[in-house]
Amino acid sequence: MTDSLEYSALLQLLDERSAAFRSAVAAAPGLDAPVPSCPEWTLFDLVQHLGTGQRWWAAVVAAGPAEAPPAKDATEAPRELEALLAWYTESNELLLSALREAGPERACWTWWSAGVSPANSWGVARRRVHEVLVHTYDAQLAAGAVQPMPADVAIDGVAEFLDTCNSTPAAWPHEPATIHYHATEGRSWLLTLDGTGAWPAPLTDDAAPPSASATGTAEQLLLFVWGRLTMSDLKTEGDQQVFERLIAWEPEE
Repeated sequence: MTDSLEYSALLQLLDERSAAFRSAVAAAPGLDAPVPSCPEWTLFDLVQHLGTGQRWWAAVVAAGPAEAPPAKDATEAPRELEALLAWYTESNELLLSALREAGPERACWTWWSAGVSPANSWGVARRRVHEVLVHTYDAQLAAGAVQPMPADVAIDGVAEFLDTCNSTPAAWPHEPATIHYHATEGRSWLLTLDGTGAWPAPLTDDAAPPSASATGTAEQLLLFVWGRLTMSDLKTEGDQQVFERLIAWEPEE
C-alpha cells in the first residue's frame, strides 16, 4: 500500500466525514436537488446510496471470511429530511460498530481481494472513509457550498483508489504504460500498466519517465480518479490516451 492511516484514525474519520455529509445534506435546498457530479441522481438518491452502502459493509465485516457477500437490503430510506438523516446516522453507526467489534485484522469478503489493499476490516474502513469523503463533496456541490477536503485525507484517498480500483492482476489490453500522479502537497505515486495487470507503487527518484503524468492538489487528483474532474482540470503531460484508456478499462479477472 502506498499510503495508509491507522485503524483508529480511519474510524474517527468515518465519523467526522459522515457528520460533514449530514451537514451538507441538511444545508441543501431540498432532497430533490440534483447532484451535478452524479448525473440523474437527486440528493435523496445520494443519501440512500451511501447509507445502504454503510449498512451492507457492516454486514460484510460482521460476517467475516466468506466466499460471497451477504445480500443487500432493498428497503428504501425514509423521504422526510429529519427521518432520512436519522436513518443515515444509524447506517453509519452500524458500520462503525461492526468495525470496532472486528478490529483491523478480521478477514472478510471484498471486491478488491486480488489487488493491493487487504481483504479485511482495515481495508473496508479505508474504502468507506473515501467513499464518504467523495460523496460529501457531491452533497456539498448539490448544496452549492463545497468545502476543502483535509489534505492528508485526500492524499490517502488517491493512494487508496490506486490500491483498490486501479489494482488488478487482469492483463492491461494495450501497450505497457506508466502513469505518474503528483500532488502539489509533496506526494507522488506510480501506476504500472502491463501484461501482469495494474499495480500502484510509491514513485522513486530514479523512476523512468512516464507515459503520462498528472499534477494537481491531492483533492484535485482524488476527484479526477473518482471521475468528478477531467484532465482539463489538471496539469497533464505525455500521452493523454493512456488516461482515456484507463478510464474506459473494465478488467475481467
